[in-house]
Parts: sequence; structure tokens; C-alpha cells
Amino acid sequence: MSSNKLRKITLFSLTWPIFIEILLHMLMGNADTLMLSQYSDNAVAAVGVSNQVLSVVIVMFGFVAQGAAILIAQHLGANNRKQAREITVTAISLNLLFAIVLSTALFLGTKEILQLIDLPLEIMDEASSYMKIVGGLIFIQALIMTVGAILRSYGFTKDTMSVTIGMNILNVIGNYIVIFGPFGFPVLGVEGVAYSTAISRFIGFLFIFYLLLKRSQEKMDFSNFFRYQKQHIKPLLQIGIPSAGEQLSYNASQMMITYFVAQLGTLAITTKVYAQNLMMFIFLFSIAIGQGTQILIGHMIGAGKMEEAYQRAIKSLKISIVISLSIATIAYLFSDSLLGIFTNNPSIIETGGALLLMTIILEPGRAINIVMISSLRAAGDVKFPAYIGIAVMWGIGVTIAWFFSIYLHLGLIGIWISFIADEWLRGMFMLRRWKKRNWVSMSFVDSEENKPSTF
Repeated sequence: MSSNKLRKITLFSLTWPIFIEILLHMLMGNADTLMLSQYSDNAVAAVGVSNQVLSVVIVMFGFVAQGAAILIAQHLGANNRKQAREITVTAISLNLLFAIVLSTALFLGTKEILQLIDLPLEIMDEASSYMKIVGGLIFIQALIMTVGAILRSYGFTKDTMSVTIGMNILNVIGNYIVIFGPFGFPVLGVEGVAYSTAISRFIGFLFIFYLLLKRSQEKMDFSNFFRYQKQHIKPLLQIGIPSAGEQLSYNASQMMITYFVAQLGTLAITTKVYAQNLMMFIFLFSIAIGQGTQILIGHMIGAGKMEEAYQRAIKSLKISIVISLSIATIAYLFSDSLLGIFTNNPSIIETGGALLLMTIILEPGRAINIVMISSLRAAGDVKFPAYIGIAVMWGIGVTIAWFFSIYLHLGLIGIWISFIADEWLRGMFMLRRWKKRNWVSMSFVDSEENKPSTF
């Protein structure tokens, strides 16, 4: 991949395509559900529940992709391009193998999985049909995630953004055809939506894989596709497993907190959903900055530029805090209008407004957490964020959520207090860890390998 390209990448050039890509995932991720609402409520429920199960599986695919992204960035920074290419091939192969196993399990065990979560019988057939198709072919999503992470590490964030746009357009067109049946096309409902999702992903993979080959300055060696080398597998797992464990733990802790909210009643559930929908657009900026910073720091660490890496993280942190604080304040000031998009219930609007006020305190803490975890991982310090994250999520986040919302009867206010405590405490741990510079000696690229970087 062009060394000229690597010289030009900046935080902004990396971040804005990542921002657009994640925004599209947020806006279009529920396209199946939104369009199916015109078909039937049972179809919406069936696809919604199936996607909850599938989202857990997709998180598991991320552990190889995450490891590959960090390793490749470090090797590119050290100008070890041959090693970067070898890791690329190994990561694609490893995640394909892992994904095929999970895809097979989903296809063969669909009904058993859905029965485990007590899915109502009236939507079992539709949910099963959707999961068999999308779940059975979900290895395609694993490949997209892996190749996308690799391209981002090389600095080609626009490529992954473009493929995401294309996939979403194809998916919406496919959904329209199978749900509304234009030009005499048969209405296929849930099964059709499943095929639309799978086909759009397959076409997306073909394009993103083509871009990977096109961007390669040197030819990828796929002759050793299933011949794994210990020196590549070991660091991939060392990075990926803790990162995936932390993400799975976070999802599980959020499900537990949702369980507490469910005890507060339907109105509380609805209010939380609407408030968090708005919050997602606030911390989206921090996620994009965090991912862009991770790529930059990975290159700097590989090149042995430790002080530059340190300062890069601090600068990114300041930018993320200012942006998230500003957007959260604007969201609160216009909370009535924003919540009014979803509902005209005065109780939801009033409570939601209070939650968005608390979000002004919450989001800077989340910004610290996101950016510093990304920076630590990029430097090779992957275990600390995972261990601290899991301990604080459950020891502080879940515990405080129960104590304030259920025991002290503060309802959603108590839930938001737990969010604030969780994000700020984890953020402070991560910032302190970064400032102590333990990560300086944790690079996955040996110092003697460092050469003058093209970065």
C-alpha cells in the first residue's frame, strides 16, 4: 500500500469517514425493522429478537479484527510491510475459520437458541427463518469486519465508508422489493429481508476485498492461507480476547441494567430508549475520534515515537471532550424538540429532558474512557482496560444502577447516576494508566525491528 498515502493521514482525514460509517450503521442498522413495521408487528419482533442474538456473535468476530488492526498499524509504523501482509492473510483466514464454526452452529441450532430465550411461539417460525439465513451466512460479516479493520489500519478509511454506504443502499432496495413487492415481485416478508441482508453483505465483501487487493502495493501471499504461524496467532489472540471479553461484559451489564429498567414499567423503558437514541449521536464523535487515534498511535508506537504517541492521545482526548460536551449541551437545550420527534407524551419529554441534562455530565467521562482505551490498546496495553472495565461495569455500574433506581426508588435518574459513575471511574483509571506510561514497553513490534517509518 502506498507509502505516500501513509504520510498524509491525519486525525481528521481518518476520523470523518469513520464517523460517517458508524453514523450509517446507526441510522441503517434497523432498516429491516423499520421497513418490516409496514408488513407486520410479529415480523418486527421476530427480526428484532434474532438481531439481538446475532449482535452478540458479531461482537465475537471483532476480537480477531481488533487484534489485526493494532498489529498491522504497529508493523506499518516500524516499516515491517512484509509482516503486515502476513498478519493480514492470517487474520482473514483465522476469522473465516472461526466464523464458519459459529455460522454452522447458528444454522443447525436456530430453534434451540430461540427456545432458550423463551421466544413466543407465534413468532418462532419467522425468527427461525431469519436467523437460519442471516446467521448461517454471518461468516460474510466476519470477513467484512476483518478486511475493513485492515484497510483502516493502512489509512484507507474512505474505502470502508464507501462500502458501508453501498451495502446499506442495496439492503434498503432489497427490503423494498421483498416487503412491498413492486412490479409483481412476490412479497417474501421476513425470509426476503433475510436474503436481502445476506446478499447485500456478500456484495459488500466482494467490493471491500477487491479494494484490499487494489490498495496493496505488494501482492498478498494467500498460498499459506490456512498455515498459521505462532508469532502472528499469539499476539492476535493476546489483543483480541481481552478486547472481546470487555465488549461482551459491557453488553451483558447493559442487559442487566435494562432488566432493572423493565421493573420500572413500560414508560421507563420507552423513555430510556428515546434518550439513549439521542445519546448515541453524541458519543458517536468520541468513538470516531477514538478509532482514528488508535490507528495513528499504532503507527507511532511501531515507529518508536513514544512521546508523539503520548501527546497524540492527550490532544485527541481534549478534542473529544470539547465536542461531546458541546453536543450534549445542545441536545439538552433542544431536548423538548428532539424528544418530540419520537413522542408527544409530556411525562416522557420531561423525564427525558432531565436525563439529557445529566448527559452533559456523563459524556465527557465517556469521551475520556473511549479515547484512552483506544490509545492503550494501540500501544499494546490490552489487559488492563479489560480487567478494570469488567470490574467497574459490574462492581460499580450494575450495583449503583440497582441501588439508586430500585432500592432508593429514583427510577431512571438512578440509572443515569450509574452510567455517570461507571464511565467517569473507568475513564480516570484509563487516563492515569496512560500518564504512567506502562504501555511504553508493551509494543508488539520489537524495538530492534523499528526502522525509519513511512508514516
